[in-house]
Amino acid sequence: MQSLTKSNKKYVMCPPIFYERLLHKNMACVCEMIGLACLVALFMSFSNKAPYQLKMAIFLIGNGIIVLICIPFMILRPRDYRNAFGPAWGCRQLCKALGVTMEIRGLENIRKEHGSVVLMNHQSALDLCVLAYLWPVIGRATVVSKKEVLYLPFFGFGSWLWGTLFINRSRKTDSINALQKESKAINERNCKLLLFPEGTRNSKETLLPFKKGSFHIALQSQCPIQPVVISKYWFLNGEKKIFRPGHAIIHILPEIPTAGSKKEDMDTIIEKTHNVMQAEYTKLSQEAKALNTKKHV
Repeated sequence: MQSLTKSNKKYVMCPPIFYERLLHKNMACVCEMIGLACLVALFMSFSNKAPYQLKMAIFLIGNGIIVLICIPFMILRPRDYRNAFGPAWGCRQLCKALGVTMEIRGLENIRKEHGSVVLMNHQSALDLCVLAYLWPVIGRATVVSKKEVLYLPFFGFGSWLWGTLFINRSRKTDSINALQKESKAINERNCKLLLFPEGTRNSKETLLPFKKGSFHIALQSQCPIQPVVISKYWFLNGEKKIFRPGHAIIHILPEIPTAGSKKEDMDTIIEKTHNVMQAEYTKLSQEAKALNTKKHV
């Protein structure tokens, strides 16, 4: 190692090979931890009767571990959407190990040259896997989440590092102000703002009425709305405590323009978006049901 003296103080400079070896060692540790989590998940996926709580715990804790391993690398560029690429890859592998596969359709509908408000139906914590599939392809993404997620061990800090916008739903004024600030980024940096317009989890066969918050942002920034529909999780049932291997379909639909629209047009735009997403949700869910039924025969 080399030494450098400055102002009577001695500094030690490590050769580049030291950092290269340290990086390789950390990457090996990352792969080993992700591999271990996937092996445990794979073992659990062989049994359809494995407890729902245990499989869900493996999914949530496994993702927390993946984020923890990635934090030292993400902290080098805080609040950067690219920080989520590593955790997203790990999440996809964990889902596959649990027997859950997903496919994305409609990539040709993505327009990265401008920002948009991306609206998705919300079913369960497994939607984290949907985000993991969308993140690498959708563009400069930012997801909006309730503030409570920020306090989850490891995952909350990781979410902050990749730019998640946390809102306090109990204080409506603060939430609106935060979203209004983010709406500027849609146009300035061509951001994709990901939201769940239903406002809560819904695993039924019909979508819940949409909240107006996301549409306020779209109209204020005059950016298009990008509907993304995820088929019903037929393999997952929280009430009956069922978590089987299964397949889901993610479809990115064509944008719905809002340029030139005013606040008075909001109800019409909400109705149009809801109708488009409901029709696709019904169609995809029937297709996914047939695929999952065939898988378990």
